[in-house]
Parts: sequence; structure tokens; C-alpha cells
Amino acid sequence: MKAASFSKRVGAVIVVVGVIGLLVLGWYGTRPGPMAFASGKTVVLDAYSGRPTGVPADFHETDPVARGRYLTDAADCKACHTAKDGSPFAGGLAFKTPFGTMYSPNITPDKQTGIGAWTDAEFLRAVHEGIGRDGKRLYPAFPYAAYTYLTNEDALAIKTYLFTLAPVANVPPQNELGFPFNQRWLMTFWSGLFNPNRRFTPNADQSPEWNRGAYLSEALAHCGDCHTPRNLMEALDNQRKFAGTVVDGWRAYNITGDSASGVGAWSEADLAQYLSTGHAKGRGTASGPMAEAVDLSFEKLTAADIGAMVVYLRSVPAISTPDLSAPKAASAPADPKQGVIANVDPYGKQIFEGACASCHSWTGVSPLASRATLTGSRAVNDPTAINVAQIVLSGTQRQRSDGTLAMPAFGAAYSDTEIAAVANYVTARFGTMHSAITAKDVQKLRATE
Repeated sequence: MKAASFSKRVGAVIVVVGVIGLLVLGWYGTRPGPMAFASGKTVVLDAYSGRPTGVPADFHETDPVARGRYLTDAADCKACHTAKDGSPFAGGLAFKTPFGTMYSPNITPDKQTGIGAWTDAEFLRAVHEGIGRDGKRLYPAFPYAAYTYLTNEDALAIKTYLFTLAPVANVPPQNELGFPFNQRWLMTFWSGLFNPNRRFTPNADQSPEWNRGAYLSEALAHCGDCHTPRNLMEALDNQRKFAGTVVDGWRAYNITGDSASGVGAWSEADLAQYLSTGHAKGRGTASGPMAEAVDLSFEKLTAADIGAMVVYLRSVPAISTPDLSAPKAASAPADPKQGVIANVDPYGKQIFEGACASCHSWTGVSPLASRATLTGSRAVNDPTAINVAQIVLSGTQRQRSDGTLAMPAFGAAYSDTEIAAVANYVTARFGTMHSAITAKDVQKLRATE
């Protein structure tokens, strides 16, 4: 009797847990999509009179390969499918996650190690559904939950361009994921919850510019993958859309309309300049993954497309990020003995004087180049100092159409303690509050490089 009673209680607990689990999954599965914030009625693409998909009207090349190249750039494919010092699109870039390390695949047209033998249907299934040619589920590090909104025509235009590339024989390393994350079949459930598997539907009550901006920002550029926080199941939490989060050891900042912690105080010209060049006067200069997105993707978009993205970005509801205040607009005193509170580690000042002041100046307004100006930058007004420490560690070497931009990497020259000290000094001198990043924090950031 006792054994039977115990078994019944265990069974009841299992049933309750199972029901709760299903309810939780159901709740996650009904979370809003990326464009649910906008009022208005969506219509099928053929019923919409605008031109939200394809290439923009001010893209004047008619060659199908050029069209595919433009869309490939807009989707930022090269960034993820190119390893450091590797061949473009040949894969092997490491993605370090809390669950282990994943490596991007080869998407050159090599028939053995790339996608050269893929059919159109197989390519579309991977892009829209996250299912590889061999039927295995793809991990959402490949943003198929965003690319699912691409039209068949645009996705195949990308394939057309990729197939014009030189084939590169390259087999990326195997993923290094522990159990159960190495079980690809589990992505079946993730996809069922978080991949709508449907193509873009315009909002008939929004402007053509808004719809084009939505298609660019959500389907192609997948901005939310960096700027939107994730839920417990690593899907985008669109109830906090574009509110900012940490990705690959860099802080992707709030890009909602909040005037203090977001970009609400930015003008349309500021936003357009920042997206197309990675810099806006008085707003800072892009570094890390954002700089890469500018150089490999946004810089290559037409003025009309950048303008459409700005229109769409402006419509996203404002969300406040509590630890971020409005950046300090005033420059620091020219006298290094003035302007910094007394309890900041003086060691950081010494390092700044020896390695930084000649380019950035004691005022924070660079005498050499506006891109080196610190005043007004979100990064130096971030009390976590994550991005300040990252740029000191890794520097930047950006090959752009308007010239080479460079800042030396100091990661090998300075210890974790020294980098933490100078990062804290920079935020104290040029920001609204000083940070308290530690040597241990810097050590963790090194691991993300």
C-alpha cells in the first residue's frame, strides 16, 4: 500500500511538472514578434503597393549578381562566416557561448566542404527553417529566426552571389558543446517556439520607408540579435526590444528612443551618419562588433536604405536602461590635475598619460581626429566600462572606404590590473560616473577575444 501510494504521489508530481513545463513553453511561444510593437494591419506582400523587399530604388546596378551582393552585404554574412585571418565566407569563426564553442560553416561554393552542391530548396530550408542539407537542425547562432522573413527571391539572390565566389576547401572545427546542448534535435522545439517560419508581411498603415526599414533591420541586418535581451531559452525578448545587452564580451547599447539611455536625443542625421560611417560627432565611434557591422554591411547600403532604417528605429518604443544616464557632453578640463574625483586610482591616470593622452587629450576632444574624441561617447558613460576595457585590450584596425582607422591594442602590453585602472580613469574623467571594473573582469573579457 505504501509503495503504491508513493508511486501515485511521484506520478502526480511528474504530471504537474510536465503541465507546468508545457505552460511555460506555451507562454514563451506566445511572446510578441519583432514588429508586434507597431500598430496597423499587415498584408501579404503582393497586396502592398510599396517596395519593402529586394534592393532599393537608388541601387542602380541591374546585374543579378550585384543585386545578390548587395543583399549579402545587408545581411552581414561575411562577418560570421569568416574566421580571423581566414578566407572570406569559408567559415571557422568561433562563437563562444555559455554552453560551449560553435564554429560557423563554410558557405563558399566548394562542393565538398561548402554549399556548392546545395539546391535552391535546400538553401531556402536552411535560411528560413534552420535545417541543414543533411536534415540536421542548425543552432540559432545562425539567425534563421530573422532570415525567415526574407523573401524566397532575396534569399536565392544571396545564393546566386555566393555561388560566384571562389570555392574554398575548408572544414571548420567541430563544435565543442557539452550535453545536452550538443543534441541538435532539441532545436526542433526551440524553432517551434521561436521561429515563425513565415515571410515578411508589410504593415499597410505604416509608410513605405518604415516597411523598408523593418525589412532591413529585422530580416536582413537582424539588429535584435545584438541589441535585444534574451529570455531564459536564449530567444529574443521583444518585450524589451532594442534595450541593449552584452554580446561576445561587448555591450550592445540601448537603441530605443529613450532620451537618456537610448538614442532618443540623437538627430536623424546623427543616426544616419553613425550607421553609415560608424561615427557621429559628439556621439562616439563604433568599436568591436558594431564597427564590424558598419564596415562590412551598413557602409555598403544606399542613402535611402540608411534613411529607412532610421525611420524604423525611431518608431521603436522607448525603454530605459537604469544604469545608463545621458552621456556627459562637456569636455574635461585641459589641466590633468583638474576634473577627476579624488578616489579614482591614480595608477589609471599614469597609464592614460603615457599611452592615451597624446591621441585623446586630457579634455577628451582629440586634437588629431574626431573619431578619437571620447567626449559624448556612450562607452565612457557606461559604469560597467566593458567596451572601454575591450577597446584597450584589442584596439581597432578598420579598413574603410574613407581610409584606415587604427588604435593600438594594449592587451599584450598591460596587465589586467592596469587595463582596469585606465578604464576606470577614463569613465571618471570623461563620463558621468566612474566605473569599478576589476582585474578579474578584464581577465574574463580576454577570454572572449
